[in-house]
Amino acid sequence: MPDTLDAIVVGGGAMGCASAYYLAKQGLQVRVVEAGRIGGGASHGNCGYICPSHALPLTAPGAVGKTIGSAFNPDAALYIKPRLDPALWSWLTRFASRCRTKPMMQAAQARNALLASSMSLYRELLADESIDVEWEDRGLLFVFKSAEEFEAYGKGVELARREFGVRFDPYEGSRLTELEPALRPELAGAWHCPTDAHLRPDRLMTAMRGLLTTAGVELSEGVRVQHINGAGGQATSLDTSAGPMRAPLFVLTTGAEAPHLADRLGCRLPIQPGKGYSITLPRPASGPTMPMILEESHVAVTPWASGLRIGSTMEFVGYDRSINRRRIELFRRAAAEHLVEAPTGLVEEEWSGWRPMTYDEIPCIGRAPKLKNVIVAAGHGMIGMSTMTATGKLVSELATDATPHIDPAPYALERFGRG
Repeated sequence: MPDTLDAIVVGGGAMGCASAYYLAKQGLQVRVVEAGRIGGGASHGNCGYICPSHALPLTAPGAVGKTIGSAFNPDAALYIKPRLDPALWSWLTRFASRCRTKPMMQAAQARNALLASSMSLYRELLADESIDVEWEDRGLLFVFKSAEEFEAYGKGVELARREFGVRFDPYEGSRLTELEPALRPELAGAWHCPTDAHLRPDRLMTAMRGLLTTAGVELSEGVRVQHINGAGGQATSLDTSAGPMRAPLFVLTTGAEAPHLADRLGCRLPIQPGKGYSITLPRPASGPTMPMILEESHVAVTPWASGLRIGSTMEFVGYDRSINRRRIELFRRAAAEHLVEAPTGLVEEEWSGWRPMTYDEIPCIGRAPKLKNVIVAAGHGMIGMSTMTATGKLVSELATDATPHIDPAPYALERFGRG
């Protein structure tokens, strides 16, 4: 390791690359250490939504009652594998306890700050850097087969409008098919959030890699961090598969795997891997032109200039990367039920990855209580890509004692108690 190194970022996904990017912009010499390849984890295969519309968390009143009946069905959008796992059951119990109005709004406020900031920072990034990420400002459609479900969704729409100024426009009947001709005419309707955007995640991560290299950031791929060593309230070094590494500052951005390195931090990191899936195909000529979420199926469809991705669902099956064929078939069924012409092209990629889920639906961003030179940025759940830039900027501000551009208090690690 060079003597001039100022920071080591552990994890080369969205949060790691963004943190390294903004730290380098502050003049720090940075190294990113990644167990696999840069951008190869959950940052690679998601559906690429940059969505301020997602301020409201999953911890809504009634959420447990709505999903518990099907949660143990392997064919359901949300699946919990029955097993003896005390950490998971503790997490689920705490999640259920948060499904009340007050905790929901606390989470929504914290999420909204990151989402709104990230949208602005993404636009700055695209303006400042010559990168092609297939960004499109087409908004996001929330599509419903059932008129009852369409109307019920309006309650959340009104709350998002009132509390955060998020715009949603309703489309029904011929107005919906005029907006998106690829949708079947018998659908009940859709809500359109015109201020959302989308990009191609793998293009973004390739672009970030290039920006980091240009900025002089060192990239160490295929290197696994095994342990954080500390003394006197400071982290002193990392034990890695490539030998010990030292720096004055460490940033932990390993997503769903962050709890594996939390034993010395002085806090709990109650993050569970929520496995999601996607398939990527060629973009059909008659396919959708707008990104959409097929709400009753919990399936997302994203068209890019270079392809089409169908993804989402949630499995709590532990740290398992295997492909469950039932999930892939769910995508195909949902597409056939909602689109005039379901995509039939050869699948270019099947993917699964772990979303880092916290039970309060708020990311973990802050200094470790016992090792003050360790900053954690993990637990972004289903809004990781959408909050990447604001998280990276906030990490750089915490690292350099600059005035934070958003209040960091809601994301502090101490909220989970001492470890």
